[in-house]
Amino acid sequence: MSWGNDDVSLVDLDWLKPHEEIKIKNRDKLLEMTKKWGGFTKPLLVDSQTGSILDGHHRHSVAVCLNLKRVPAILIDYLSNDEISVDVWPGSGLETITKQQVIDMSLSGDLYPPKTSKHTISNHMPPIHVLLEVLEKSE
Repeated sequence: MSWGNDDVSLVDLDWLKPHEEIKIKNRDKLLEMTKKWGGFTKPLLVDSQTGSILDGHHRHSVAVCLNLKRVPAILIDYLSNDEISVDVWPGSGLETITKQQVIDMSLSGDLYPPKTSKHTISNHMPPIHVLLEVLEKSE
C-alpha cells in the first residue's frame, strides 16, 4: 500500500507538536524554496492521536515563519502502525528510541536535538503541491 493525494489532509498548524529541534540553516533554505515553489510539495507525517510530528519538522518551521494556518499532512496511528519504525541517527547520543518516547517528548514541550529520531516508512510520501494561499486560510 502506498499513500496518495487522497491521504493528505490540511491540519491546523497550532495542533502540531514537534519532538526534535531543527537546523536553522536547513529551514532557511527550505523557506526560500517553498516561497519559490509557491507552496508545499511534500506533506508532514503526523500521529493522528496526538498531533506529534514524525517527519517534517523543517516544513513545520517554514509554516510558522510564513504565518500559515494549516499544513498538508498524512495522519497515521503511529503507535499501532507497523509500516513506520523509529531508530536513532548515528551520533545522536542515544542508544535506542521508541515510538512512545517520541510521543512523550512531543507532548512534554521539550525537544530532542536535531537528527535524533530516524523514521523509516514503508510507504513513499506522495508528491503534492498545495498553494501557500490555501494554507494561509483557516478552514
